[in-house]
Amino acid sequence: MRRTVHSGSVRLPHPRLGTLFDSPVPPGSGWPDDVATAETAVASTPKQVATFAAGATSVTELDAMVSVCRACPRLVSWREEVAQAKRKSFAAEPYWGRPVPGWGSARPKLFIVGLAPAAHGGNRTGRVFTGDRSGDMLYAALHRAGLANSPLSVDAADGLELFDTRIAAAVRCAPPANKPTPGEQQTCVPWLDAEWRLVADHVRVIAALGGFAWRAALRMAGGSERPAPKFGHAAEATLHTAHGEMLLIGCFHPSQQNTFTGKLTAEMLDDVFQRARTAAGIRQARRR
Repeated sequence: MRRTVHSGSVRLPHPRLGTLFDSPVPPGSGWPDDVATAETAVASTPKQVATFAAGATSVTELDAMVSVCRACPRLVSWREEVAQAKRKSFAAEPYWGRPVPGWGSARPKLFIVGLAPAAHGGNRTGRVFTGDRSGDMLYAALHRAGLANSPLSVDAADGLELFDTRIAAAVRCAPPANKPTPGEQQTCVPWLDAEWRLVADHVRVIAALGGFAWRAALRMAGGSERPAPKFGHAAEATLHTAHGEMLLIGCFHPSQQNTFTGKLTAEMLDDVFQRARTAAGIRQARRR
């Protein structure tokens, strides 16, 4: 259940810290916000994912186990191959190359659910929606809504903070062509379920980025609504869950495909997150 992560042959400096790291980054080597260690239990089968997730007693413990998971061979191979081959523009940087845990408040009033990390975004930086165009759009909108202290999300050591907000992906590894298989999706379900179990008592609003995340959020929250509410941008549904009544809000995913074509604009994102902040009862925070 414990395994040393395979690393590349050349150690490279973190772009902000200057510290040398392998790609993928071994747990416990000092990467910013890495809460795993060489002793963190590593899930290598779907059954172990379910067992470890069910046993997690804190968000920190869960994040550590998520970040070293090796239960999906295809995803492990892909994320580590990308971490070693790299994109040309990031060739001088180390890549995280591991599953990307959720991040933000451990007691969130707003819980944002996405699909999966990007190969050269979260898979490189170690933080979800960080280091790619989708993250640029998302965090700028969160900042305008008073949910983040900065519009910029560059790397895990950039000082960004979220206010009463947490973000997680339904699938924790970067998948080839951004398409996890049904089996990979199912294997990752216990991680999201465990995260929800640990934070749900505080959550008032769930924001789902895309139809996949909407379906994952409905299953995660366990609402009793029938028929199931349908996804749409700015669609809303009141969910009656074991943790109380909460609002689910849909948002088109901030992918380049949506933003470059005008399907999703900054104004549309602002409408969703201003609504989410108000419904969650989050006070407008001071921004820099």
